[in-house]
Amino acid sequence: QVQLAESGGGLVQAGGSLRLSCVASGRTLSDYPMGWFRQAPGKEREFVAGMSWGGVSTYYADSVKGRFTLSRDNAKNTVYLQMSSLEAEDTAVYYCGARRSGRYGSVYSGANEYNYWGQGTQVTVSS
Repeated sequence: QVQLAESGGGLVQAGGSLRLSCVASGRTLSDYPMGWFRQAPGKEREFVAGMSWGGVSTYYADSVKGRFTLSRDNAKNTVYLQMSSLEAEDTAVYYCGARRSGRYGSVYSGANEYNYWGQGTQVTVSS
């Protein structure tokens, strides 16, 4: 089993930046495809960014391309989501997810394709 814990959310003005962290325990994080999702009130959990196991591939939702960047620190067993040029529309609870397995180089964009989730961290962007 993989346990995930997100942190780094908060209140930020439009145009600002935040870095979210996802720390994994139980197994080596790099062994699993990873994804970041977000969920606003009354809406479904939507894909933000994903990384294949081993970090060979990444993919970003159109809404965040050029603004959000995934990175990983294997020594700390942590995945990061660097968010810049934040907009009010980015306001949501952000979740880190891990999938049990995946094809080499494949990124998974469906929330139902992930098996493990953190508790989420709130990101609020004010204008």
